Amino acid sequence: MINWKFKHFNELDNNELYEILTLRSKVFVVEQNCIYLDTDDKDQKSWHLYGYIDHKLIAYSRILPPGISYEEASIGRVVTDPEYRNNGYGIDLMKLAIEKTKSQFNVSQIKISAQCYLLKFYTELGFTTSSDEYLEDDIPHVEMIFS
Repeated sequence: MINWKFKHFNELDNNELYEILTLRSKVFVVEQNCIYLDTDDKDQKSWHLYGYIDHKLIAYSRILPPGISYEEASIGRVVTDPEYRNNGYGIDLMKLAIEKTKSQFNVSQIKISAQCYLLKFYTELGFTTSSDEYLEDDIPHVEMIFS
């Protein structure tokens, strides 16, 4: 059972922020072998959805208000700890992230930048492709919209 938390950046304590940045770095920098600066000055304006199992952070996403990354509200930095994958936690995370985004900002549309290898995952959640493929940090991506 996942213990979910949903907080604005200003509500995160030091340990929570450290765990979040560690998980993001573990996957997006180390596992994906992608050298980039993860801290992009958007975290401070965002809400953070994250879940624990037995006091270990296992899933996270960043929820951005309209006007930060896109005109629409957005979900980004979606990540599940590699040790906890293939258990449906990513689906649970995204369903809750969609729900929180819609209610927090009173929006019906959500825009994401999706890694192309996850197109099926996001399509099954109700997202549709809205751009041509492009490279972001040398990884193929597409923009997708949920409405």
